Amino acid sequence: MGPPLTDTPARVRETAGPIAGERIMPGAPDADSPEGGRPYVEYRFGPGSHPGQSVATLASLTESIDYLSEEDRRRIREAYRFGDEAHLGQFRSSGEPYISHPIAVAEICAGWKLDADSLMAALLHDTIEDSAVSKQAIHERFGPQVADLVDGLSKLDRVAFWSKEQQQAESFRKMLLAMARDVRVILIKLADRLHNMRTLDGVKPDKRKHIANETLEIYAPIATRLGLYVVYRELLDLSFRALYPTRYDVLRRAVQAARGYRRDAITKVFEAVQACLPEFGVKAEVYGREKALYGIYQKMRMKGVSFATVFDIYGIRIIVDTLPECYLALGALHNTFKPVPGRFKDYIAIPKLNGYQSLHTTLLGPYGTPVEFQIRTTEMQRFAEAGVAAHWLYKAEDDSFSDLQKHTHRWLQSLLEIQNNTTGEALEFIEHVKVDLFPDAVYVFTPAGDIRALPRGATVVDYAYSIHTDVGNRAVAAKINHEPAELRTELENGDVVEIITSPSARPNPNWLSFVRTGRARSEIRQFLRRMKYQESVGLGRRLLAQSLSALRIDASSLETQVLERVARDSGAKSIDDLYADIGLGKRLAPVEARAVALQLSGKTAAAAIIPRLTPVFIQGTEQGAVTYAPCCHPVPGDAIIGHLRGGHGLALHRIGCKTVERQRQKDPDRWIGVQWSEQTDGLFRIDLEIEVRSDRGVLGKVAAEVAASEANIVDVQMESDGFGAGGKNGRIRFGLQVRDRIHVARLLRNLRKLPDVRKVARS
Repeated sequence: MGPPLTDTPARVRETAGPIAGERIMPGAPDADSPEGGRPYVEYRFGPGSHPGQSVATLASLTESIDYLSEEDRRRIREAYRFGDEAHLGQFRSSGEPYISHPIAVAEICAGWKLDADSLMAALLHDTIEDSAVSKQAIHERFGPQVADLVDGLSKLDRVAFWSKEQQQAESFRKMLLAMARDVRVILIKLADRLHNMRTLDGVKPDKRKHIANETLEIYAPIATRLGLYVVYRELLDLSFRALYPTRYDVLRRAVQAARGYRRDAITKVFEAVQACLPEFGVKAEVYGREKALYGIYQKMRMKGVSFATVFDIYGIRIIVDTLPECYLALGALHNTFKPVPGRFKDYIAIPKLNGYQSLHTTLLGPYGTPVEFQIRTTEMQRFAEAGVAAHWLYKAEDDSFSDLQKHTHRWLQSLLEIQNNTTGEALEFIEHVKVDLFPDAVYVFTPAGDIRALPRGATVVDYAYSIHTDVGNRAVAAKINHEPAELRTELENGDVVEIITSPSARPNPNWLSFVRTGRARSEIRQFLRRMKYQESVGLGRRLLAQSLSALRIDASSLETQVLERVARDSGAKSIDDLYADIGLGKRLAPVEARAVALQLSGKTAAAAIIPRLTPVFIQGTEQGAVTYAPCCHPVPGDAIIGHLRGGHGLALHRIGCKTVERQRQKDPDRWIGVQWSEQTDGLFRIDLEIEVRSDRGVLGKVAAEVAASEANIVDVQMESDGFGAGGKNGRIRFGLQVRDRIHVARLLRNLRKLPDVRKVARS
């Protein structure tokens, strides 16, 4: 049993835990905070320390690797000498020799008891990036594993990029994919980032803020996703200090002052806990913890409250030996103090996304002060502090994974799936990863009773894709708790969700506006991309056939070898890729048709042929490769012309459109003849401008006539322009969905019959 908190933490222990040299009052996630709660931590290398105190030496590292064999320690010393030579003459912003940083990173990794290869990679992690050392040199000297780890940690600084953002995204993607293959990569990177944050004072203010923001957005969420709560909490506090130094100092002083006047209440709680647990036969260690400054700041900011109203600054953690004792301790506490309704969470029965387990309950202590209790076993505590570093995921066989390791393994594999569904765009990949780095989750049930954990705010569509890609792609409706629900409905804890599918269904692009998981977002985009590709192939085939027909060449009679040669000569990977590029406007069909003619009859013959173009038929169902120009909104039956936009497919315009008249002469090769197919189907947008007499109820009358004419209203605007001879005039602009030109004509005829309508025109 431990004594209560005082001005100087009473139960502070030297730990050989995740970070060597920390003095930690053990902490854990807070039940009320999306980030999770953080302990009160005193840092040996932390804020306020002098530069000389943060200098790591090989001697300090040697002391922390006594768990390794003599051969491993020899290899680590060799890696140190190699790194020291590579960084010779290099200094940190603080003025310290650069090698002090890799040593400090290796020492942090040693606190996690990582293997020799990891520590060697930590010592060498900047050699490729900051010196003339190559991956091959590291491979020859220290082996392939160390070389791969160092390479995964190296930024892509020597590659040309369009922008700084692209470079950063590509480097992140490289690191994350390396992490997906070997989790040691991110463990070393987090140690690297942790030491950089601890020594951030020597960096220029603008760069300091950039690093702190990057830490909050990427590295801290990854740390909590991997269960590394101690690292996560320290990164948050250090980022808070770098971004808002004044707020940090004010809050720190307020917390110090609060320790005194809240000491009496916490002392009484400790005494009561120490008395009640033995009565219930529970043997436990009791610790006090203090919420970290960033957690307090976030609570004040999000709830709009002052520091004086934040009562749960202090909490108590109870560590027991067995799982049944967790619930016995809970019963003892609820028998002693009055629980706060709605503030109990069982993360043992239903662990967090990252595998975290604990019981959380908030009780009313003396003077009505709420105190949060966290109850867990020794094993749960070990995983709560060290996460995946508690056991080496990369060494474990799948059937021996702990729950935490299984959660982590699934997430790491999902990164590879997301990468496979992207087009190679690093910014898109990072976007998908970011949305998955949620610290909180909702837990829902399948109809069979299986639990699914999803990020807070996840929708039915997110759930469908978590089951299987095909379930998400074919989802048409859902039931939540046996009641019909929309696909965009956000899920809540305890919901029972059933997905209704259809073989003919496909993802709606609008889903991208509300899905929350990276997997759902990437799968939807992948499907739409594939659909657009297939439609582009079909359109490109028809465009090439049109141009070949103008050269009096029958496309259907062409041998495959001819098209393969043309595709190869143009740089396309296949015939379908050639068609897709034509359909998207990346290549011009007349140019490729002439290339086919050259293959068939030679340059002279091809050049002598006079083009005679036939129109391309548009079915109206193409959604990926064909768009309808917003300037004129063509519908089936309108005389139309097509404009091939480079990379964006075919845009249809009405003949007579002002845009066509203005731009056709600039690039005539990109304008082609098109016609509507007889099999057009679907709804098409038009804009109507209606001049009306602004009598009462005129909008309702016009809207009723639109509905009676079987047109759908998608947009409406109304304005007045003064008084006319017959009274006040107004204009109503409608965005409507219609079937074809005949439908438009009937609609216009019916609107003109209304007494209040003066003029109707299609925009």
